[in-house]
Amino acid sequence: MWAIILSVLSIILESDTSINEVYGLQLKYIEWFFTILFTLEYLLRMICVTRPLQYTRSFFGIVDFISIAPTYLSLFITGTHFLLVIRAVRLLRVFRILKLVRYLQESQVLLQALKASRVKVTVFIGAILTIVLIMGTLMYLVESGNPGFSNISKSMYWAIVTMTTVGYGDITPQTPLGQFFASIIMILGYGVLAVPTGIVSAEITNVSLKGRSTKKSLCKECNAELISESSHFCHVCGKPTGV
Repeated sequence: MWAIILSVLSIILESDTSINEVYGLQLKYIEWFFTILFTLEYLLRMICVTRPLQYTRSFFGIVDFISIAPTYLSLFITGTHFLLVIRAVRLLRVFRILKLVRYLQESQVLLQALKASRVKVTVFIGAILTIVLIMGTLMYLVESGNPGFSNISKSMYWAIVTMTTVGYGDITPQTPLGQFFASIIMILGYGVLAVPTGIVSAEITNVSLKGRSTKKSLCKECNAELISESSHFCHVCGKPTGV
């Protein structure tokens, strides 16, 4: 976990020109140290897992690959006109922060809750997009002389910004009827934000209660609580669990 945090911190420091000019070489050494470390981890996971190809296509497998690939890829991209591409590719290293998910047990609860609520959230987003389309079309008709509402696409953009209570202010209605519709969308936005939060919160509660009710497996050697019922080895003493 500390290796992931420190590597991401080095990427952030590298983006600062003043720091990079003074400590650029040290940051480069640090980057290669963590890249080699994560490469060894990736190779060891490939060796340890039963199905290596399935691991490479999994969420954690893709994250592990993205965390090391940009550094190696930058070695093969040469030429001054590719400098921007190299910079963009190297910045993908910041995705290694997702590797922390594997080590945080609470994140597993969140992922299970999001997976369980995906159907409800998808239906809800579909309903919101329908409302945005209708309101965007109405605003396009009402604000026909307003340059900000020159087409339905821009009107839908305004509806999304207003409904989510972001309110950039780059597009504003000028007619009384348009301002009336805007007021409706603003009020509707408060309810829109509450619905997905309630759906995910309910699923988090269900997953948490289910986890508490599940009987925990214990190591036969040291009596430590196993991380998973399918664990083949104890994470405390290292002895086989017999699973």
